[in-house]
Amino acid sequence: MGVRSSKAVDPVLSRRYSSESEATLVVRRRPHMVNGGGFVVSNSKQQVVFTVDGCGVLGTKDKLVLKNGDGNDLLLIRKMVTNFIFMGGMVQALNMVHKKWEGFGYDKEGTEKLLFTLKDPKESCLVQHGLIRILVHGKPKISTCNIYNNNYVQIRGSFAERDCNIMDSDGRNIAQVRIEKEMEEMVGNKKDLYNIIVKANVDQAFIVGVIAVLDYIHGESTIC
Repeated sequence: MGVRSSKAVDPVLSRRYSSESEATLVVRRRPHMVNGGGFVVSNSKQQVVFTVDGCGVLGTKDKLVLKNGDGNDLLLIRKMVTNFIFMGGMVQALNMVHKKWEGFGYDKEGTEKLLFTLKDPKESCLVQHGLIRILVHGKPKISTCNIYNNNYVQIRGSFAERDCNIMDSDGRNIAQVRIEKEMEEMVGNKKDLYNIIVKANVDQAFIVGVIAVLDYIHGESTIC
């Protein structure tokens, strides 16, 4: 049984993807024969609730698609590369390349809407301290129970080791990535099967979208 909570928080995608109690999701990598095939997410009833398609399915790199259990697109996630040129006096010019991931949802008309941005941690000094920050876009409601009040969430720990926490801007855990010892012994590879534990009233679709980006950055199931 999950832990119930009376608090309500504003979702990033939709409230329909949150639960009144803590939820344990199971992430299973698609067969190795499909490079970049992505992964499947099931609930405690072994029902598929989300899927993530990688480049092996989409046929293009630096792009991910999150779908719900019915196969409907929820998130389009793209890697963006931006070049900046800074001039120093009359002689020097510094060319800087910024890489980031952007997650887009869809409005009722099917138009893309930017929901979150994650700077590639390979370029950030924050990764040295095991901290990755995700900017959440939009205009959140003013509420003491709104985890997105300061417009960001952060990841601390090691996704590669399946031991990390996703926290709100006040440092409260809203989700965890973990692997049970029995599960690791069963599959032999912690990257193929693991758990995402999502707190009550937290948008599970958003959390899985963040995990999809981490998976790609670490060169795992979604990359070719």
